[in-house]
Amino acid sequence: MKKIDAPICIVDDDSSIRESVERLLRAEGLRVETFCSAREYLARTKPEPAGCLVLDVDLPGLSGLELQRELVRTGASIPIVFLTGHGDIPMSVRAIKAGAFEFLTKPFDPDDLLDAVQESLLTREYGGPRWEPASPHSNEIVGVGSAYRTLIRQIKMVAPTDSTVLIQGETGTGKELVAREIHKISRRNEKALVQVNCASIPKELYESEFFGHVRGAFTGAIKDRMGRFEAAHGGTLFLDEIGEIPLELQSKLLRALQEKQFERVGDERTRRVDVRIIAATNRDLKAEAAAGRFREDLYYRLNVFPVQAAPLRERREDIPLLARYFVDLLGKELKCAKPRLTEAGVATLQDYDWPGNIRELRNVIERAMIVAQGKALEFNLPTTVIAPSFFDRRFKSKETVEPEFLTEPEIQRRERDNLRVVLNKTGWRIGGADGAAELLGVKPTTLISRIKKMGLKREDAAPSG
Repeated sequence: MKKIDAPICIVDDDSSIRESVERLLRAEGLRVETFCSAREYLARTKPEPAGCLVLDVDLPGLSGLELQRELVRTGASIPIVFLTGHGDIPMSVRAIKAGAFEFLTKPFDPDDLLDAVQESLLTREYGGPRWEPASPHSNEIVGVGSAYRTLIRQIKMVAPTDSTVLIQGETGTGKELVAREIHKISRRNEKALVQVNCASIPKELYESEFFGHVRGAFTGAIKDRMGRFEAAHGGTLFLDEIGEIPLELQSKLLRALQEKQFERVGDERTRRVDVRIIAATNRDLKAEAAAGRFREDLYYRLNVFPVQAAPLRERREDIPLLARYFVDLLGKELKCAKPRLTEAGVATLQDYDWPGNIRELRNVIERAMIVAQGKALEFNLPTTVIAPSFFDRRFKSKETVEPEFLTEPEIQRRERDNLRVVLNKTGWRIGGADGAAELLGVKPTTLISRIKKMGLKREDAAPSG
């Protein structure tokens, strides 16, 4: 880790966390100061500007978010790595909105913390004020979890180079957004990002589309035309769905990638281009090459720096933030009243398996917003692809042994107990904001019917054993 003179300040009321983080950072040769509260940090004598602040979000008295706002008010520009509690997604979202450089969920991976601190120090020294408060939606890639952090780390690693990037992932995972982000923070960002959807080009027009043609080269070629390689000169060429390129045309593409030169169709003049290549596919190109459906040499030419766009079912911790992002975005696009995204709604979204990934999530939210008419969002998702609960998987002890199935009486008992807990929590308020119906994600009339069917009464104060 790079040695920086300014101290790393740790602010956390949990002494075990403070001590473990302190040991971790001191082992890297960094100066460390520790504080058990935000007020203690603000009251330190002879304050020296911190190189980075490792800050617990949920502190007694003055919270971590309030401390961050106080630092902004006083003009202090300090990169902050927020620490959040187990599964505390609302707190995590607020941390990002407050301008977190990074946030980690306890218990965190020590390497993730070291990476975050190192990156914040290097960015402060060389890269400008990324740590100033900003919207978490200042770019199009939204997330908070480990898959998101890995993706962002890879993007920032490869973007400054001219290396070829192969983005792999299922349909709807945002591969185009990854390509745009790589181009946006590259040295080529003032030049064009030219995109080619390889699946939409007729077979007979591939060469013309990629390399251009001269007048009279074929029927319909009534004038000279520049191809996509030429149009991307000095910039980036994004070859989306590259696995769809016909096998017999891949050799010409390989030559253009290797030699950075080509000829327009019908022209003998060789043209040279300076182009950075980013390709994307939802296919397993290595398997395609082994099966003879994709050139092996082209695959290895593309697979210089592979980047994986994770499916949404592996990014469940990102769903609350993504949902809020789409609610805000679609509210502006649809010009409709902003509906409320409830805890029950978020839980429903996190339990779904998302075969269509982020694209499907956006469509589901848009449909719900149209129906909601400014009220609480309700999501009617197929039950056939419901995944095991995210929170059940995350917090269940490894020693816990689940039954292979539940009997019908056990299902009814659990549903009755759950309903009783929610009713007691809301003081038996059925409708309205934060009422039992909204928390459960059902209509008030449906809930009333269930209460009557189960014979629940208000005097039932505690769940049965």
